[in-house]
Amino acid sequence: MPFGHDMACSLAAVADLINTAPETSSDGTDALVTLDDLEAYVRRHKVSGVAEVHPADLDQVRSLRSTFYSIFTSPGPAAAVDRVNLHLSRTRITARLTEHDGYPLHVHYFGPGASLVEHLAADCGVALAHLLVQGEWERLRTCTAPDCAKVFVDESRNRSRVYCDSRTCGNRMHVAAYRARRRT
Repeated sequence: MPFGHDMACSLAAVADLINTAPETSSDGTDALVTLDDLEAYVRRHKVSGVAEVHPADLDQVRSLRSTFYSIFTSPGPAAAVDRVNLHLSRTRITARLTEHDGYPLHVHYFGPGASLVEHLAADCGVALAHLLVQGEWERLRTCTAPDCAKVFVDESRNRSRVYCDSRTCGNRMHVAAYRARRRT
């Protein structure tokens, strides 16, 4: 199922946010330690409506990623729904139509002047809610490579993606399988 631009961007942002945590890092390091790290994340995902990043944003965004991680790793769709509902109940959402940066009219779920964490909590939380409403919970995945714990959203047509990145984990696992076959 192809996702709309806003939803695809929000789902990519939430997966990337989760993957900055030590739990999902291959070497156990935290990739969201400094304000520079957070500013790089904001630039990478072109987070709109955020004039500047503040020191308080860093701790708040870091705690938000554990909330999103619990949704991605829910044991089933019912648990994911409960976790998204709990998250959304704590989120201030102000839906409004907007056009910016060359994108056509679309909906933002955060109000003008919202903090970075309010922006991410609302936009990413609503994207996850839409995914669940569409019955697409199984698209929230964790990489199946044995030494990788990164999360991703499977956007493949047949829901067959199993690795966070086909060029790294996927290629590494395929080469290992090929070498194992050659040994026998």
